[in-house]
Parts: sequence; structure tokens; C-alpha cells
Amino acid sequence: MAFLIEILLPVSPGDANGRFDAVRSELAEKFGGVTIYANVPAEGIWTEGGSVEIDHIIVVEVMASNLDRRWWASYRQTLEIRFEQNEIVIRSTAIDRL
Repeated sequence: MAFLIEILLPVSPGDANGRFDAVRSELAEKFGGVTIYANVPAEGIWTEGGSVEIDHIIVVEVMASNLDRRWWASYRQTLEIRFEQNEIVIRSTAIDRL
């Protein structure tokens, strides 16, 4: 079974590309490829503590033949520090490659 892993990363005004370049390099090296949807940031909206929060995000995708949850948990923590976030969302979907 294969998996599509998506990472939702925040974009700040004037964001330096260095953080995204590091993610691109790390994932391409580990998984042999990466797709980053960065041209038009998406908008994430949620409610926290009674107020509405809005983030601009980009989506990073990789495909993997297995899902190493321990590695992804560690990498999520690395990204939370790098992007100065309380939580980075990483999600996986089982896929059939056609």
C-alpha cells in the first residue's frame, strides 16, 4: 500500500524561502521527490478560544510506500520549531497508484 502525506505549512508576509527550501531538500532526499503547492497560498480558518484565526498555508506532498509514524512525529516537531508554530498538521491518505 502507498501513502500520500500532506504537510500544511504557514506562510508569513515576507517569509524567507530558506525554511521551505530546507523542507524541499529534506523530503526530496528521503522520499525521492516532493511537490510543493506554493504559488497561491491557501487560507486556513479556525476558531480558537472564541476568536477566528486565519493562516495562509502552502501544501507539501510526498508519496511513500510505508508510513513511519515515529519518523513523521519527529519531523513534525522539527517543523513546529522551524516555523514557530504550536502545531503543524501532517496527514496521510492510503492511495492506489494507477
